[in-house]
Amino acid sequence: MKKLFGISLFLLSVVLYAQNEKVNYVAENYTKKEVHIKMRDGAELFTCIYSPKDVSRKYPIIMQRTPYNCAPYGENQFKKSISPSETMMKEGYIVVYQDVRGRFMSDGLYDNMRGFIPNKKNKKDVDEASDTYDTIDWLVKNVSHNNGNVGTWGISYPGFYATYSLLSNHPALKAVSPQACISDFFFDDFHHNGAYLLSYWKATPLFGPQKEKRTTEAWYKFPNTGTSDDYQFYLDAGSLSNLDTYYGKENEFWQQLKEHSSYDSFWQKRGILQHLKNIKPAVMIVGGWFDAEDLYGPLNTYNAIEKNSKNYNTIVMGPWSHGDWARNQPQQIIGNINFGDTISGFYQKNIEANFFRHFLKNNGKGENKLPEAYVFDTGKKAWQTFSVWPPQKVEKQDFFMQGNQLSKMANKSFAFEEFISDPKKPVPSSEDINQKGITPRKYMTDDQRFAARRPDVVVFETEILNDDTTLAGEILAKLQVSTTGTDADWIVKVVDVFPKDEPETKEIAPYLKMSNYHMMVRSEVMRGRFRNSFSKPEPFIPNEKTAVNIKLQDVFHTFKKGHKIQIQVQSTWFPLIDLNPQTFVDNIFYAKPEDFKKQTHRIYNDSKIEFSILK
Repeated sequence: MKKLFGISLFLLSVVLYAQNEKVNYVAENYTKKEVHIKMRDGAELFTCIYSPKDVSRKYPIIMQRTPYNCAPYGENQFKKSISPSETMMKEGYIVVYQDVRGRFMSDGLYDNMRGFIPNKKNKKDVDEASDTYDTIDWLVKNVSHNNGNVGTWGISYPGFYATYSLLSNHPALKAVSPQACISDFFFDDFHHNGAYLLSYWKATPLFGPQKEKRTTEAWYKFPNTGTSDDYQFYLDAGSLSNLDTYYGKENEFWQQLKEHSSYDSFWQKRGILQHLKNIKPAVMIVGGWFDAEDLYGPLNTYNAIEKNSKNYNTIVMGPWSHGDWARNQPQQIIGNINFGDTISGFYQKNIEANFFRHFLKNNGKGENKLPEAYVFDTGKKAWQTFSVWPPQKVEKQDFFMQGNQLSKMANKSFAFEEFISDPKKPVPSSEDINQKGITPRKYMTDDQRFAARRPDVVVFETEILNDDTTLAGEILAKLQVSTTGTDADWIVKVVDVFPKDEPETKEIAPYLKMSNYHMMVRSEVMRGRFRNSFSKPEPFIPNEKTAVNIKLQDVFHTFKKGHKIQIQVQSTWFPLIDLNPQTFVDNIFYAKPEDFKKQTHRIYNDSKIEFSILK
């Protein structure tokens, strides 16, 4: 027994040693320095610099600017991993993290999605571009053993700052990878086509109150709702103004959301897409086809640069939810769907590391093996490459929504599908009682049978497909609708209906079956008041047939032979988005209880959906 005990202790020590080796790789191979870099207006930004201990050669600098923190703080405290991936960390880069202006250990006031100032007139005209320029300039002049090349990267909000770095125009900036990058808060994260994403309400404190001094600790608190049932909590809360109970006036972002309910100058000047012109550094945009937070950003950032610049510009879209590509998951699973093995590892080693190596270590010389578009087919579950995105060989095809059928043949007869939309009994956005984390994720591939079987969800479906059908590019729903009210939301979901004999998988939830699984492929909402203009909302005329177009973000998905393509149309999607009172009011954030009314909606049979089909 004593011998066995000794062996067990030995094995335990081996395991702990191995774990300790992994945890301390950064400390063993890098030195850490913390500095405050002075900006042109005098504000000092906290910057953490990890430099390789091997000083026999020079290294590129790769930087991430973040509003979230550079923890752990202290020159003797090391991150467990640095750089975009383990591959790059072991290849050797000078890795820099910086708290952006107004956050944690940096000076100044924080401005959520700070607007870009194209024509700066003096040192007081500062933005994230000028802060990036001043930081890069200091780094290349003061950090030893750098090779003069700088790259930036970031996921989500840090992805926005990576995009912003393109506007700095510093000559040392050679490679930029905005990943899951926010581009405009009226279409990313907190809004979709003008509808407020209520499920992000809990995340509001992240960007709300200003800090009072330099700090390494969070100064904001997330709300305690006292329940795990999100649907019931938000339904009981009623009007959005009732949520003021949880956030005071010090939460600046909550006040901004309430006061700017349309796409006014406040939001417009914070968008970055309109400024992405004549970009010089190489760019690699990265996103996830099932990213519930930032799908609009990557696709539209890529398109804006592609349209207005002649630089190297590439896009990578994988079967990921928010930021999954930066994790080392052996299998890529979202909800009930397994997309395959080592997908993120493949990306990190064969795509991301190659991009930065080529432009930062090899100065863009030699063969660049990356294609214009590296995209994952979420139906076939395989990578594919294209010389342009969307692919050249796509054909726009209209499918008509008629009599619960989705068909290429139009029926000329006047007909419609009708349903009652009741704000007191909204269609759930998920069967789950509460979402994990402060923002939603799993619903992007969820089984939609629960919704298809509700009377307030209209379903249109093809016959069983005789051949594979691949959608590659954007989807445009062209609805012809009417309502007995004066306002309404319109939600369109594209669903892959699996065959009845689909084999079971171990990932499927215990209460579900893969047989007839309704996998959501893409979905989007249009707040009806914004159907003609996001800045000038207008009511519906009751019972008048009206056109509502909804652009759904790109997909790359093969509906396999034996499957069906299904479209679901509904007017509530709760609590993912807030409730439209279905009575036109100036600002839905201040709608009163009596404004919320049950209404009857119609979808006319000249409604159609335009797919981009790969030939």
